[in-house]
Amino acid sequence: MPHGDLGEDDRTGVVRQVRPSARAFASLFVRRDVARATAIVAYDFVAWTVAVTFAVFERYDFRVSHIDVGRLATAAPAGAVLAIAASAVVGLYAGRWTVGSLDEVPALSASVVLGTIGLFAADSVWWANPLPRSSVIGAGFIALVLMGAGRLAWRTAGDRRLRPSDEASRMIVFGAGEAGMASVRAMLRQPSSPYLPVAFLDDALNQRNLRYMGVRVMGGRGDIARVATTVSADTMLIAIPSAGREVFLPLTQAAEAAGLDVKVLPPLTEFVGVDVQIDDIRDVQEEDILGRRVVHTDVESIAGYLTGKRVLVTGAGGSIGSELCRQISRFGPLELVKLDRDESALHAVELSIAGRALLDSPDLVVMDIRDGEGLRDLFTARRPQVVFHAAALKHMPLLERHPGEAVQTNVWGTRNVLEAAAAVGVEHFVNISTDKAADPISVLGYSKRITERLTAAYGDSNPGVWVSVRFGNVLGSRGSMLPTFRGQVAAGGPITVTDPQATRYFMLIREAVELVIQAGAIGRNGEALVLDMGDAVRIDDVARRVARFSRRKIDIVYTGLRDGEKLHETLLSVDEVGSRPFHPLISHVAVPPLRGGLDGISCRGPADEISDRLRALARAADGVQDVPLP
Repeated sequence: MPHGDLGEDDRTGVVRQVRPSARAFASLFVRRDVARATAIVAYDFVAWTVAVTFAVFERYDFRVSHIDVGRLATAAPAGAVLAIAASAVVGLYAGRWTVGSLDEVPALSASVVLGTIGLFAADSVWWANPLPRSSVIGAGFIALVLMGAGRLAWRTAGDRRLRPSDEASRMIVFGAGEAGMASVRAMLRQPSSPYLPVAFLDDALNQRNLRYMGVRVMGGRGDIARVATTVSADTMLIAIPSAGREVFLPLTQAAEAAGLDVKVLPPLTEFVGVDVQIDDIRDVQEEDILGRRVVHTDVESIAGYLTGKRVLVTGAGGSIGSELCRQISRFGPLELVKLDRDESALHAVELSIAGRALLDSPDLVVMDIRDGEGLRDLFTARRPQVVFHAAALKHMPLLERHPGEAVQTNVWGTRNVLEAAAAVGVEHFVNISTDKAADPISVLGYSKRITERLTAAYGDSNPGVWVSVRFGNVLGSRGSMLPTFRGQVAAGGPITVTDPQATRYFMLIREAVELVIQAGAIGRNGEALVLDMGDAVRIDDVARRVARFSRRKIDIVYTGLRDGEKLHETLLSVDEVGSRPFHPLISHVAVPPLRGGLDGISCRGPADEISDRLRALARAADGVQDVPLP
């Protein structure tokens, strides 16, 4: 019966599936290995026989009359058998090395040397002395060449069978280093590969004559367009995992100008002990568009303060809050309470973590942080030990029009969370702020600066660690720049940019959350932690890159800076001095505690008046209350 067919049990009549046994599978592999070894042994037998015969003929200048052909016809095969026995002793046929690989060369050489010595010894003790001594040594060299050439041909034929079809995308690989070679090797050894490497490019002059697996280095970055035309390429892989902005951006622009799709490899840290695979070759992603690599803060080494603890996250359904919950769950908290006023967002985050979202878990809490009494009851019941405060209103233009909402959520809502946390004696409180809190000029910036100062004030009067985390624009978050640009492209354009010279700092959601988690471990009371986000990026550059990726004409329209918007964001205020005592990429900034109450801020009345009071309180000097109280 064929493997996997359905059969009927003779005793029970029950239909059962007949599966091939493990022994049957093993026998298939054994037969295949035996067949391969037999073919190699047969070839080596022929190679030694030919080598001995040729060496003898060459010794007598191919004068047949001087050669005892009958004796040679016996001695040559016998010598080949002896040499093959020597090769078996070395382990040449044990399948320890890939046929035709460099790893096999030492074993092949050793087997030929041992075979030559054995043949020389046998010829010396044989009374007939059928072979001239010099022919024995010459036969060894000839056999080595023939055996090596046969194995190389075997390897080449195998590689050609694995080569992708000519219908695959023709790819130029920029970077002839280890990553580039590993990429080419992966592509040329997988018939189903969607890519066929046709050329290398590398700026290193000492690589210009390199040829690897038939793929030649044909120039440097200045030759992208010429080589693309020469080899009819349609794709270019940037095989430099450590490439920074100064390398990545010019290469990408030159490739796009030549009409090439651009592919990249993940950062080098992801290749430790692992070879490049086809799946590692990916499209340009958000971090690549910015021309900067992801900053890793090694959060795993210090996130032990979360293990076995009761953790609560406000704004758990938002972009930052949801990723925060996903990362925290990896560290084994005793409880992870997820709080948000958006029930659909809680459903999504629970589904992403648990793979199910029945919404019957007590760890999902629908609540608005404006509800101070509800927060106090929740904190008293759950008694969190670590709190991450991510709930906030963040869209600056809307808050400029409705500053009272910023007061109620960002200011009073944060105070509610702080009071509830202080009442139960939390060990770590991390407030998530923004770079707009540095020298603020917008309602959003004022309100978030107040939350930084409020957090510092609670840290002054309560045990535990109370810190803020300040970072720039987060890529991929709801309402952020890239999703907005892509939505505009999908609608046919145009892409709107406020000012052609406007710049911003950007980071990925994963980076932001790693900083938040690390802040809870290395932050000190009353500090704001700021991640080094590299150079600021021109928004116009990003918009144009998104437009180019769309493969259709998309216009860029400049709308002018909006109220409260800066041309260039800053990470530190003019009077702030940062230090980096624990991590080379994380600055610590002292935040003056906010003294006095918040009752002077009203959420009612004209927007300008509310904004003025927010501004005054945000800029109030430490220990001075300059907001008029009712």
